[in-house]
Amino acid sequence: MSEQNITIQTDDRGVTTVTMNRPEKHNAFNAEVIAELTAAFQQVENDPNSRIMILAAEGKSFSAGADLNWMKSMAGYTYEENLRDAGGLAGMLKTLNFLSKPTIARVQGASFGGAVGLVSCCDMAVGSPRASFCLSEVKIGLTPATISPYVVAALGYRASRRYFITAERFGAEKALELGLLSEVVEEDQLDATVDQLVESLLTNSPQAVGAAKRLVRDVAFREVTDELIADTSERIASIRTSEEGQEGLTAFLEKRSPSWLKGKE
Repeated sequence: MSEQNITIQTDDRGVTTVTMNRPEKHNAFNAEVIAELTAAFQQVENDPNSRIMILAAEGKSFSAGADLNWMKSMAGYTYEENLRDAGGLAGMLKTLNFLSKPTIARVQGASFGGAVGLVSCCDMAVGSPRASFCLSEVKIGLTPATISPYVVAALGYRASRRYFITAERFGAEKALELGLLSEVVEEDQLDATVDQLVESLLTNSPQAVGAAKRLVRDVAFREVTDELIADTSERIASIRTSEEGQEGLTAFLEKRSPSWLKGKE
């Protein structure tokens, strides 16, 4: 991707790093950045050589949320223009949240507003002690509407009720306690910690990882009914008889590495 706001790079392991590259603007969103992030996430989804995505940012901040100049331009929008604009952000978040490949947010600094949505949409997030978060929308008469499904899922109902309406800034340790961050490590250990997660993921069946992501989404908060039991039974039967399922089971029984680990031993 050649756009200046976003860079994207895939290494020989199939690990794609999507990096927000507006450090002078604290990686704030505008319509162009949102479109570029959406395109980057779609590229990862459609790239058969990409197995894992890391979402990172250059500079002091992860992302300051909405760009000030973008917000100024929106002040004069009609309802229809606002609806179209909000749809762009909502579409970007949906693309990230439903990516079939595992995603890791590398959070080195402040994340405000919509950036909390980005972190919430990733499967896991590693932060430095400098990472901080704020759902600041109510301070300017707005609500965190488009990011709310993902942030509520990440923070939980009770914490979301608090931070949506107080707009308090909270730090890395509180984010870890709430589950928004998976781990907090010193900044010079961020890359090593992210890479540990990457190496763990790379040992697993790509097909099973994607299926496991869908499984979490599909069973979360559902009542255990006969219908759910039948659905989960069908899923395990289906994946057991899939090509990777058969290879994984055979490799386990034969005490050898499965095919997706060839060349990585």
